[in-house]
Amino acid sequence: MHDPNIIVGLQTSDDAAVYKISEEMAIVQTVDFFPPVVDDPFTYGAIAAANSMSDVFAMGGEVLFALNIAAFPDNLPLDILSRIFAGGADKAREVGIVIAGGHTITDAEPKYGLVVTGAIHPKRILTKAGARPGDKLYLTKPLGTGVITTAMKQEAADQSDADAAVESMLLLNRTASRVAQAVSVHACTDVTGFGLLGHATEMALKSGVALEINASAIPWLPGANRYASEGRLPGGAGRNREFYSNEPNCGVTIAATVDEVTINLLFNPETSGGLLIAVEAKKAANLEAAFEQADHGLWPIGEVQVGRGIRIV
Repeated sequence: MHDPNIIVGLQTSDDAAVYKISEEMAIVQTVDFFPPVVDDPFTYGAIAAANSMSDVFAMGGEVLFALNIAAFPDNLPLDILSRIFAGGADKAREVGIVIAGGHTITDAEPKYGLVVTGAIHPKRILTKAGARPGDKLYLTKPLGTGVITTAMKQEAADQSDADAAVESMLLLNRTASRVAQAVSVHACTDVTGFGLLGHATEMALKSGVALEINASAIPWLPGANRYASEGRLPGGAGRNREFYSNEPNCGVTIAATVDEVTINLLFNPETSGGLLIAVEAKKAANLEAAFEQADHGLWPIGEVQVGRGIRIV
């Protein structure tokens, strides 16, 4: 069935669906949830909420309200679930919205996230499909949360590294999204479970272009390289590498000079990662200045080229 009011759906593999209400208003909606990535229930709830809202921000939208979605074992104290919900509500208050309800089921493993509803102008939607040859590529957060949270679970992470990863995961993508919208970037997505190269592959494939990424320009969180070199990789890293290296329509080519640790990190799943942005070259300086004025990190990592696939140099 085709609905002409669904202006972004499965066709672009985007972060959220967009439904047109009028010529001036569209609804953006997404849902995301996952098991704990940190031990503290409140922090876990806040990270999960930030990650869920990121899908709306990645498309240039503003969040209106949210619903909880949770699974919780019946043999754990309900106070833990209350703390998870409190963390999510605290992160929602940061953007000035309420969590207006939700649904919880019994499950063997805790899981939590949000159904998020947002709003956007139908002609100002950011998608993965807008990158153009000549665009410059930027990241808005350092990477490496997957290996660091794995090291945390194995009680092998330095406290300072764990703190930096948590701080990054708690940072909302709202400011980065607003700046990207103001500069009128061509394409945008957030970097989450498929890792940088998974989400970059989707951008290249849906835009009909090639992305060249400079491995030495990628920003890494403190400790990420060390934990990756120790083999502390989440299971999703291997699955991402196997799938996206062999993606038949848009594969990944990696220069022989790129070391194995970096390759693994590039496929590493991220939680509440930053935005991957493609912007017209002549607007790149404006984007950098706007992020500097907003006191927000921004790292140039490559460019968009004619062709297809991902090239790591």
